[in-house]
Amino acid sequence: MPMTIRIAAALLIGSDGQTLLVRKRGTQAFMQPGGKIDAGEQPAQALARELHEELNLQIEPSAAQYLGQFSAPAVNEPGFTVQADLFQVHIDVAVTPAAEIEEVRWIDPMGDGGLHLAPLTRDVILPFYRELKTR
Repeated sequence: MPMTIRIAAALLIGSDGQTLLVRKRGTQAFMQPGGKIDAGEQPAQALARELHEELNLQIEPSAAQYLGQFSAPAVNEPGFTVQADLFQVHIDVAVTPAAEIEEVRWIDPMGDGGLHLAPLTRDVILPFYRELKTR
């Protein structure tokens, strides 16, 4: 039986086209903000809740543009796969780390910002975003 963690994740885009990544306390890898989808919760609702909890960011779930479902090995849970419902959200407000978030970084999505990235971010989401930008 596959061990899958279902999450809602944000491709947060700033006014300058950079994307925001977060690092959870006690971990090394940066990843998209977001988190686990609670039972009975819709992915966009989970995303809005997680962004508020993690970054003090208020968004309307309807403002998040659904981009698709993406999977990769989970960086912090060996043997698990993370399956993300990914949403694009444009913001032009400051965010501050809260809850389990230790650090936030804006990076140029054409590179890795010199950061250690989670497999989902490094291998799937950033390449997907780069392709979107060139269309």
